[in-house]
Amino acid sequence: MTCHTYSLFVLSVIMISFGHFGNSLNLAQLQNDIDQLKADFNSSHADVADGGPVFTEKLTNWTERNEKRIILSQIVSMYLDMLANADKSKAHVKHISEELYTLKKSLPDGLKKMKDLMDLAKIQMSDLKIQRKAVNELFSVLQKLVETSASLKRKRSQCQRKCKC
Repeated sequence: MTCHTYSLFVLSVIMISFGHFGNSLNLAQLQNDIDQLKADFNSSHADVADGGPVFTEKLTNWTERNEKRIILSQIVSMYLDMLANADKSKAHVKHISEELYTLKKSLPDGLKKMKDLMDLAKIQMSDLKIQRKAVNELFSVLQKLVETSASLKRKRSQCQRKCKC
């Protein structure tokens, strides 16, 4: 895939996941804006291919719709951070930023969920106090897991009865 195709792919996945694909969003205009942004960032430079893609490869690991919305929310925020330093007097930069901001607003808790995951990764499970607290919470966590698992099985069986697949 070329850099051009990557941009369109990531943008399309974002639009579909946020429910904006085909609604008010003009992908052809956005593609023109992205092409101008590529020129601004000199994205045809040889080093762009080094190390593989930044985002698209990570999207393949997130398969469920709600999972994808979490990672895409984080990706949109990263694009907005990047564009915050770009020249907002340029119409294409402003347009892309506005569209991304609109998408970001549709998932207000995506960043919170991402922060929760990062906070979990930082927990020092070797700390005896943390271990004690975790053991005290184990039954509640297992209850939630069983409830979630049972709920998913129920939904699947209901869908199979309705769909008769």
